[in-house]
Amino acid sequence: MNTINRRQFLSRSSTGFGMVALAGLMQEQALADTPLIHRAQKFAPKARSVIFLYMSGGVSHVDSFDHKPMLAKFAGKPMPGEVKKTQFNNNGTVQPSAWDFKRYGRSGLEVSDLFPQVGGVADELCMIRGMTSKFSEHAQGNFFMHTGFPFLGYPSAGAWTSYGLGTESRDLPGYIVLQSGGASTPHGGVGLFSNGFLPAQHQASIVKADETEAVANIRPRQPQDMQRKQLDFIGAMDRRFISTTQHDMHVEAAISNYEMAWRMQSAVPDLCDISGETEATKKLYGLDDPEPKKAAYARQCLLARRLVERGVSFIELSTLAYNIGGGNGSNPWDHHSALQEGHGKMANQIDQPIAALIKDLKSRGLLDSTLVVWAGEFGRTPFAQGSNGRDHNPYGFTVWMAGGGVKGGHVHGATDDFGYNAVENISSVYDMWATVLHLMGIDHEQLTYRFSGRDLRLTDVHGNVLKDIIA
Repeated sequence: MNTINRRQFLSRSSTGFGMVALAGLMQEQALADTPLIHRAQKFAPKARSVIFLYMSGGVSHVDSFDHKPMLAKFAGKPMPGEVKKTQFNNNGTVQPSAWDFKRYGRSGLEVSDLFPQVGGVADELCMIRGMTSKFSEHAQGNFFMHTGFPFLGYPSAGAWTSYGLGTESRDLPGYIVLQSGGASTPHGGVGLFSNGFLPAQHQASIVKADETEAVANIRPRQPQDMQRKQLDFIGAMDRRFISTTQHDMHVEAAISNYEMAWRMQSAVPDLCDISGETEATKKLYGLDDPEPKKAAYARQCLLARRLVERGVSFIELSTLAYNIGGGNGSNPWDHHSALQEGHGKMANQIDQPIAALIKDLKSRGLLDSTLVVWAGEFGRTPFAQGSNGRDHNPYGFTVWMAGGGVKGGHVHGATDDFGYNAVENISSVYDMWATVLHLMGIDHEQLTYRFSGRDLRLTDVHGNVLKDIIA
């Protein structure tokens, strides 16, 4: 039974069937004495929370954050050098970017006109332009970017973070995925947010950011005192039962989830009630925008800041698709045709909200302790697919970070003159997560879990901390 279903059961239950629902200080103390929360922190962290801005479908780096003037010089000509196998192999000629690039801030970072407002916070951004992936297909790429493995069954980075650090919030899980109405989970499904073989309380809780009931059945259907009496009764049964299991970690994980579900009944509605936010803050994020998908993403970004304030360790946001040029619910940035229209709409959706999130975190003194990570599963080719799209390119692309101990206004790595292959300070997904864990005070080689006779970790047997990007 997953976290959401437990929560649904807890709010409905009026029988003794819910065998695992410990409550109160005795249960919390019992959990504190168990190995469920694997404290792997080795040194003082720079970041206390991660906000993962996931761009499912693959943003074109050569149209956004990696300026390549050579594309204009060779426009319409065959791609020089070797062209590797692409997803569809409908490869055309070199295609220049439809957007101009400008230099922003004291650092002079180049950002395209797709992201003018993100460009306005360029001095907070650390560009990693030599990123690579091993996979050019969406599901494999999404799993790899989330878990370090290309298939189902492994814990997500958020689950590893929750396992390693727990959460500073007493009333909310350590790993939360925000979605808006109409948004689909990235290709690969909810397994992207899985706890895998880690204890169950470390899987993501999905919160619908723009719905009246953000988590199904989160509002109790009984008077609180009646529900409390039921939980106390079940808790007494649980204490008796768990003593017969030698404190089996799966049972304890279920107990932990039930108790968290009880506390979330008040915490989630309070989180989603933004009536106390100023009109200036709402306008900063774009909640008043007439484009509903932009307003929905703006609400996710605002809730991400509120989750950071409440001590949640790992927060992931989801974009919404426009069904243009191959982009769809699970792959919003996947524009194999009509890239200019599709990327233009997607960038409009996220540009203002993301810039606002960075500004808002900084103004509240939270950016230094919050690591914002922007990434998709791969980039896109410098040559056209068909006449006006781009195919998948895992050989060199851009991700960026902000806050949380990284150097602002900094560039690490580079692709070749066409933005096709990473050629300088080549980085991997393993390196990215090793660096994120390092910034949170965790040695990625020490954050392991014994499963099937092997000590497994987020970075598998790979990964080097990108020390050059650390402030």
